[in-house]
Amino acid sequence: MPDSSGPVVRHFQQELDELKQRLLAMGGLAEERVVAAVKALVERDPAAVRAVAEGDAPINRLHLEIDTRAFTLLALQQPMAVDLRAIVAAIKINSDLERVGDLAVNIAEASARYLLHPPVKPLIDLPRMADLAQSMLRDALDAFVRSDVTLAQAVLDRDDLLDFLKNQIFRELLSYMLGIPSKIEPSLDLILISRHLERIGDHATNIAEDIIFMVSARDVRHMGAGSPPFLP
Repeated sequence: MPDSSGPVVRHFQQELDELKQRLLAMGGLAEERVVAAVKALVERDPAAVRAVAEGDAPINRLHLEIDTRAFTLLALQQPMAVDLRAIVAAIKINSDLERVGDLAVNIAEASARYLLHPPVKPLIDLPRMADLAQSMLRDALDAFVRSDVTLAQAVLDRDDLLDFLKNQIFRELLSYMLGIPSKIEPSLDLILISRHLERIGDHATNIAEDIIFMVSARDVRHMGAGSPPFLP
């Protein structure tokens, strides 16, 4: 990179900041869609379910825009070290957020099928899962903007709770399916929704792992405690 006092570097930093802001906007859209999908399910609102299922165009547009911005910065600026890791992280985070948007659609589609049946049970743990997945996603994006490794690690630490809730939902719904055959089909859709919410949490952990690598050049994927840092 050129001298940090030069106009080229100032322009690069402005473009990088704008890239981060666009990612935040995309994250906000993805989170809103997850919230809307789960709210429509809990309130048994078919029109709201359809709106989520059919409304992913804004996220898709942002996905393309962010990739274009990131690849342009890579091609024209040839950044090094932490700036290069930040752009690579942005590309990966962009992909994760697009998948979160797709999972919101999947939740809406499963909800539409579920609403064709009488309720299986009061929905308690699914909204809890949704709240946890949303908070993980929000904190992961905040950690990206602030380059906050501690907050990113806190996201990783919450993933086990999300897995626990998913397994608890499965066990409870399995008992319904074994006892009442008419509840099998709608129960399967609720189990599917729980898996989609778990996947949203997985994408939040992916983002958190990318942030840790971006800030400290330490790759924590597939690593347990005490693993050595990555040395560039």
